[in-house]
Amino acid sequence: MVLSDCRILLVDDEKQILEINKKLLSENGFNNVLYALNGEEADKIMEKEQADLVVLDIMMPGVSGLSLYESWKKRGINIPVIFLSARDEETSRLKGLGLGADDYVTKPYTPEELLLRIKAVLRRTYHLTENTVVELGTVRVDLSSGIVKRPDGEVELTAKEFQLFSKLYDNQGKIVSLNALMDTLWPDGSYGLENSLIVHVRRLREKVEEDPSKPEYLQTVRGLGYRLNIRGRK
Repeated sequence: MVLSDCRILLVDDEKQILEINKKLLSENGFNNVLYALNGEEADKIMEKEQADLVVLDIMMPGVSGLSLYESWKKRGINIPVIFLSARDEETSRLKGLGLGADDYVTKPYTPEELLLRIKAVLRRTYHLTENTVVELGTVRVDLSSGIVKRPDGEVELTAKEFQLFSKLYDNQGKIVSLNALMDTLWPDGSYGLENSLIVHVRRLREKVEEDPSKPEYLQTVRGLGYRLNIRGRK
């Protein structure tokens, strides 16, 4: 089984947040996404369909996320849970209870952060992998090995090229700002000038583009950053 096969239950009393998170997961290959607007609904779903992971809001009217999780534990329902906490003190309280939750995300959070946390917990819990072969025309990028297979042979991505491609792939179809990419490649802030990033982008294009002089997939968005369009230009 791969990550995209996992069944994820989203529980939050704010419908807009549920829709945003469901859309995020669907766009990133998760096709088995369930959701509930309160603890009672979530409990009924768990009785009928065993989820592989639950994203559970703590502060809900009626049955709170904490009470629901404690109930599941007492009934022998052991499932990885990522708690959504509106306040830092709730996270501290949760840790103090020692309930054994797998992760905590404090609101407000970015959808991308939640996606990364979900993937990390699933990998850690079930030792799963992703379908990591990205097809860019006649070029195939294997993210599990960092090897690019081209019609003229195979080349290997450097560590920086791998980080750069992975960041763009995680945000495929979206503009990733120059600052976000530089923070990914040089998290300690030692990257210096933007020219360093431009060099790595050029070298990456030489490996993943059929014609690096006319990039079809790794696109420049002038003044904003870069975007990976795995379907190519239209």
